[in-house]
Amino acid sequence: MKRNKKISFIERLGFLALMLRDIFAFLISLNYFLFSNIMRFASTQYLEKISAASARRAYARALRKVPAYKNFIGNFKSDLIPEMDKENYIKAYTPEKRCKHGNIPGHKVMIDESSGSTGTPFNWIRSLDERRQSHGSISYFVNYCFGKNVDITINAFSLGAWATGLNMGIALERNTIVKNIGPDIEKIFKTLEFFGPKYRYLILGYPPFVKQIIDEAKARNFPLQMYTLNALVGGEGMSEGLRDYLLSYFQEVYSGYGATDIEIGIAGETPISVAIRRLARDNDDVRKSLFGLDSRLPMVFQYNPLAHHIEVNEKSELIFTINRGNVLSPRIRYNIHDQGGIDTYTHMKDKLSDLGFDIKSLEEKSKFHLNLPFMWIYGRSDFTISVMGANIYPEDIEQIIYSDASLSEITRSFCQGIVHKEDHSVRPAFYFEITVPSTKELGLKFQRSITENLCRINADFREAWAEYHETLIPEIHLYQMGEGPFKMRPGQIKQKRVLA
Repeated sequence: MKRNKKISFIERLGFLALMLRDIFAFLISLNYFLFSNIMRFASTQYLEKISAASARRAYARALRKVPAYKNFIGNFKSDLIPEMDKENYIKAYTPEKRCKHGNIPGHKVMIDESSGSTGTPFNWIRSLDERRQSHGSISYFVNYCFGKNVDITINAFSLGAWATGLNMGIALERNTIVKNIGPDIEKIFKTLEFFGPKYRYLILGYPPFVKQIIDEAKARNFPLQMYTLNALVGGEGMSEGLRDYLLSYFQEVYSGYGATDIEIGIAGETPISVAIRRLARDNDDVRKSLFGLDSRLPMVFQYNPLAHHIEVNEKSELIFTINRGNVLSPRIRYNIHDQGGIDTYTHMKDKLSDLGFDIKSLEEKSKFHLNLPFMWIYGRSDFTISVMGANIYPEDIEQIIYSDASLSEITRSFCQGIVHKEDHSVRPAFYFEITVPSTKELGLKFQRSITENLCRINADFREAWAEYHETLIPEIHLYQMGEGPFKMRPGQIKQKRVLA
């Protein structure tokens, strides 16, 4: 987006019209029937224009009302509105200065804390109004994906100050009976046992934790197969191999996308986005045509452009603007350094058609598709390791592990890193948390699977392997549950993917 030093009178009149339109859009978003029908037929071109105009107005509003943002903008000479992130904006200004009018209101405010998975946890200030609207969006998403096929929601996200846990529970009170348990497997099994299989359940949690529920059920012979289960996961990426693993016990498994830096419920997987992703998994030509030459299979979501304006910078990082006016601490062109891309529903449909696929025939579980734009995420750009010019991504390792049932069944978590040897050479290293005793033979099995499959799915690694074979042989480190790098730090709720 380009910026202007001054907002003209004509533009202010335009912003007034946009404000009235935004009020109408907000009322629509609260009504499932109205929103569904409008988004079935809305022109994607019109949605793009509305999203960009709303983002422009959010910029003007923040420039006028937020002291930190006015100072931040004054430090840049470019005609483009600058990107903000944790380093140049969040760390540079106090929470008060980042709020409208330079202070935190004394009521109707909640403070969320980020997970700290990339370092230090941060505090994020949110108004009651903006939280309510996020709750409405999440409720709609669950209604669309799971329909009326849920009676009881078991919220296994970490509770406390974290943005996801409590807010997910509050949001889904609109849809179902909710029990906020947190990631406590014992209580989850006791709840299932108490209410029994006559109810239909939706379990919320991080993907590895939902897998852990299945593994623990097998270990204790809990009759999980007797229950009607669905899962809504989030907080980190999920491979299609892991989805297949979960679908052995769950009827439907969808993931949501959000970031505490911005807000929860930014985007969500839908039946059609999952169908497109699985088609891309099975067909390299589809993957390259839809998402580019990156070897990774991205998570694919749909999002509401009336609520969020999303751009992509030259590094393929997604840039987010919250369009709504009820945001207490605005984020304008905020970069959380997630890599990916965006496309309109119409353009995605046309690209699939050119490849010989009808978007409407790809997925038949939903009565209708929403004409919402697509967003895809490869992962956090700072979770990558690089050896001899080959980038190795956590998504690669997860894909490899879940393609081998004998490894996925015993693996609870993993992370990767670079080992510096005494001769000053470097080598990739992979660390696995496993549920069985570590043996030399098991370590060699992990090593063979990783090298063979990285050569198969990662073009950069394949080229480097041909030239630097000895340097790229990975070190494998196996740990028992909760040991080594998998010992959870106080306050840590997400798994680390890169070991410093």
